[in-house]
Amino acid sequence: MNISSLNEALHQLLHAYKRQLSSNIRKHQIALPITHIRVLKGVVRLPDCTARAIAQRMGQDKSRITRVLNDLVQEELIERSDNPDDRRSQLLTPTSAGKEMLEKISVLEEEAAACLTDGLSADELATFLRIATTMTANATDHETDPHRNHKHE
Repeated sequence: MNISSLNEALHQLLHAYKRQLSSNIRKHQIALPITHIRVLKGVVRLPDCTARAIAQRMGQDKSRITRVLNDLVQEELIERSDNPDDRRSQLLTPTSAGKEMLEKISVLEEEAAACLTDGLSADELATFLRIATTMTANATDHETDPHRNHKHE
């Protein structure tokens, strides 16, 4: 296997998706950076969401996530409330405007995915998803145990 070719293909795919999604977002005049969109998604999807939970989910520094959350609060896309289980943290919930924004963004993500998968069969997509899921799990396993043995060495 040529690792250099694999690295290049993954890099190009990642950037092609980001370019397509960013283009769609600009075209629809959504003024949120991709990081803000990812954080908003986390707030919508995670039950009992906190800044710490978002930071862990995204593998980001909590101070950076806090700055993004402050922006989302200022844009009235999320709200903070006291966490009854932990006085040191706050629960994050989307506002109706935040849910609406995420619905718009979901449509744009679907358009970007449709563009990238144009011409692929259902079997090819299923194979890609299986491989991408395995590769993501492998990366996660290596983050938690960098000395883990490789199955295919």
